[in-house]
Amino acid sequence: MTTFILVRHGQSQANLDYCFAGQSDSPLTQQGVLQAEKLSAWVTSHYHIHKIYASDLCRAYQTAIPVAQTLGLDIIKNPNFREIYAGLWQGQPFEHINSLYMDDYGLWLGDIGQARCTQGESVRELSQRVFQEMCHLAEENVGQTLLIATHATPIRAFQTLCQKGDILCAKDVPWVANASVSVCVYDSGKFEFTLIGYNDYLDDLKSTFPAGVV
Repeated sequence: MTTFILVRHGQSQANLDYCFAGQSDSPLTQQGVLQAEKLSAWVTSHYHIHKIYASDLCRAYQTAIPVAQTLGLDIIKNPNFREIYAGLWQGQPFEHINSLYMDDYGLWLGDIGQARCTQGESVRELSQRVFQEMCHLAEENVGQTLLIATHATPIRAFQTLCQKGDILCAKDVPWVANASVSVCVYDSGKFEFTLIGYNDYLDDLKSTFPAGVV
């Protein structure tokens, strides 16, 4: 059995600016840094973590730093846990994307499992790279607990495949909030979620996507 603690990064500057970050390297805000510190306190008191992996984008890597410092572990950068490559949407305000790429963005909003960012990666392609990496790490780290600091779309896509079996069902799976914790156990070739999007430990530091933009 392998246990995964999937953490969405803390609030980023792109989140605060209502922009679609994609693989642009938006750092954490001050609130995001505080979220990461609270995350470390909570997760290290509830789980015995053997390894830490993070997307190589700074907002995810920064989120993992307090955990790594607390436990004295290195952070292993893994680009397979990057956010979706957003093509022409990358780093752009949601309002701008909606006005220029209405059809593609409308599909993202209404049926995300079929969506592709304009001139970018599709959600199906993202789901495949994340799922394959999770399977690889699960088999390579049997008996261990791994923390994965990643992004909203990788978590949503992976959760969809595990729970629904088809990325086309992603429209029925909600986003998780900033610095939230989801726990997934791999055993006998199957993934099972035991916790999804937990962020009560953040108290008044909670943040999430504004309604209607993603």
